[in-house]
Amino acid sequence: MKPLINVDDYREAARRRIPQFVFDYLEGGAEEERGLRHNREALARIRFKPRRLRDVARRDSSRGLFGKRLPVPFVVAPTGLNGLLWPRGDLVLAKAAARNGIPFILSTASSSSIEEVARASDGDHWFQLYIIHRHLAEQLVRRARAADYTTLVLTVDVVKNGIRERDLRNRFGLPLRITPAMLWDGLTHPRWGTALLRHGAPKLANFLHIEPENAEVQAALLNRSMDATFDWSGLTWLRDLWPHRLIVKGILTAEDAMACIRLGADGVVLSNHGGRQLDDCIAPIEALSDVRNSVPTPILIDSGFRRGSDIVKALALGADAVMLGRALLYGLAARGEAGIDGVIALLRWQLDTTLAQIGCASLDEVCMDHIMVGVPA
Repeated sequence: MKPLINVDDYREAARRRIPQFVFDYLEGGAEEERGLRHNREALARIRFKPRRLRDVARRDSSRGLFGKRLPVPFVVAPTGLNGLLWPRGDLVLAKAAARNGIPFILSTASSSSIEEVARASDGDHWFQLYIIHRHLAEQLVRRARAADYTTLVLTVDVVKNGIRERDLRNRFGLPLRITPAMLWDGLTHPRWGTALLRHGAPKLANFLHIEPENAEVQAALLNRSMDATFDWSGLTWLRDLWPHRLIVKGILTAEDAMACIRLGADGVVLSNHGGRQLDDCIAPIEALSDVRNSVPTPILIDSGFRRGSDIVKALALGADAVMLGRALLYGLAARGEAGIDGVIALLRWQLDTTLAQIGCASLDEVCMDHIMVGVPA
């Protein structure tokens, strides 16, 4: 077995271990997937301007975020159905995050419940919220508060589910409807298939014990369609409901970021949902400078980050931390908990190497002076 020396190696190892329809769910983007590619291309158009003759013998990769010092500027992004990649995938991710001293964000669409994750790990737990129906949202928020989650992350870029053609071709959805092609796919990936038989198909654990109070709520839950009426007044309602830190995820303009902060949000996440929602959408890294110049609060960013050098570029443009989604899921799907640790270690090593190469002894020294934006990829 060849050594896994970068995230792409973990991606290939994941592709070999899991069936194609599962890999397509993990990997796929919206429509023709130009947005998926553009996220990487936009990062490639940023180049470094190294400074020389600096003392970088000792380097500090830590970063301040919301009053705490993270050992590395990483946050585990919210991702759904992780139990499909590895048994109890959400719990595995949460434990790895705690061990590495970084926050873990549990998705509304997780395979383990709010309460299960809280019991299984003592790390910094954040909860990501989709607004399917306000009554359901309120129940989830109150459960997260009761389980001592520190941060609520409201996702606002899924007013309607994106058109993911890979999933449509595979007829992928929940509950899993096993087609002959899926069955053969699973049989030809015996390690994955054996784990699925032992632990069962993943379910949306946060909804298993919710009791819908009326037909409207029940229909929303069954259809899993988002509440497209949720607007700025809805953000105000949520701010009043949640007494702790509130972050809005899915922002791509300075105007929207400023509106979120005016209504009481404590920070924003620049995101295009990893290219999974709207094809031909701008990359979050392209919006970062404008948003940084407009809001004083913490800014997080995701979508397309695969190397430590990508993370340094985001910090130079003004991000406070980077949310890692697919990069960590490749590690999870390939090797479980060891794979997550491996990816985090790789990114940390690459980040440290980049710091030394550009002449910075600390991440806090990284700034616009160290990069050039707009270079042809």
